[in-house]
Order: sequence, then C-alpha cells, then structure tokens
Amino acid sequence: MGLREPGLCFVDVARGELRGATNRYVKTLADLEGLYEDAAAFEALRREMGDTVVYEVTDYKPSDRAGDMIIGVTRMLPGKVGREYFLTRGHIHARADRPEMYYGESGRGLMLLESPAGEIRTVEIGPRTLCYVPPFWIHRSVNVGTEDLVMTFAYPADSGQDYDIIAKAGGMRRRIVDDGRGGWTAVDNASYRVRPAALVDAILAQAS
Repeated sequence: MGLREPGLCFVDVARGELRGATNRYVKTLADLEGLYEDAAAFEALRREMGDTVVYEVTDYKPSDRAGDMIIGVTRMLPGKVGREYFLTRGHIHARADRPEMYYGESGRGLMLLESPAGEIRTVEIGPRTLCYVPPFWIHRSVNVGTEDLVMTFAYPADSGQDYDIIAKAGGMRRRIVDDGRGGWTAVDNASYRVRPAALVDAILAQAS
C-alpha cells in the first residue's frame, strides 16, 4: 500500500474556519426547528434572521478509513432563543466507542454531554481549553458568550454521527439557559424521554 502525503490546513480564528478544508457544513436557525423549548420565540427569531448561518463546520477529511482522522473548525454565533443559548444539533458517534477532541480558539462556550442512560456533564470551553469527549457520550456545543464561539476539533475518520438519538428522546436531558445574572445554568428538559434499557445496552455493547 502506498503512503499518502501529509496534509496542511490553517485555522483562521477571525473567520472561524479551516483553510484547506475539504467539506463545509452550515446550519441556519430554520434548520434547528424543534431543538428549543420556546417555539414562539424561535419563530420570531427565525423570521428576523432569515438565512443567516447560525453555525458552520469546515473540516479536512483525508479518508473514512479506521485509523485515519478528521480535523476541523466549528464557528457558532452568539444569541438566545428565549432564555436558551444557541446550540448545535449534537450527536453521538455512529460508532459509539469513538472519542472526540475540542480545542477552544475564541469565545466562551460549553460542551453539554449526556450518557445513553441520561447522565449529564458540562465542560466549559474558552481559549486554549481542551475538552476531551470520551467514547459513548452524546455531545452538543453551546455558545454562552457574547461573541462567536470558535473551536478546533478532531475525531477518528470512521466515527460517523447519529443525530436521531437526541431527537428520539425529545432532546437532551438538560437545557442550557441564561441564569439572569450574566451566566448560564442547566435546567431539566420537560420534553425528555428516558431511552429504553435495551437501546442503552446495545450502544454500550459497541465497545471494540
């Protein structure tokens, strides 16, 4: 087997993108319908924002082979829908035993993590903060600051993403909202549905 050549990309923090990326993924607020608790506030803001991109991902994917790695940059606008901060769709890896790494470049955010059984963890991310997302954790980025949240990430190329695990549970177990004092707090999601034990067991059985 012939060796592939090294790759080179540049993290443009000001623009919140990876120069040299092979893929770009964008989401407008309209694409995030159903993720927020306040449907009326969502609809009003959706009309106001139009096609403005709320968050985007640029990444470099050499291949999808086991043993390879995807690297990239994610950028998310600051803002709130009602009391709830802007967030990404979130996912667990389709190969759930794959980890991920996020490195804060600018802004102030957090990683909201949930185990398949519903345990919650939050990790605050700022510049030069490195967040390790272990295997088997559902994860979602949230911008709790007043400027763009920009993060570099890396994960195994064969990981894949499963977004439905959040949607089928009615969202993640907690929502990240404004605490009214210039900070954030995690509150229960009234729409959340506990996953069946058989599904939790099947996910955890993916360990290789």
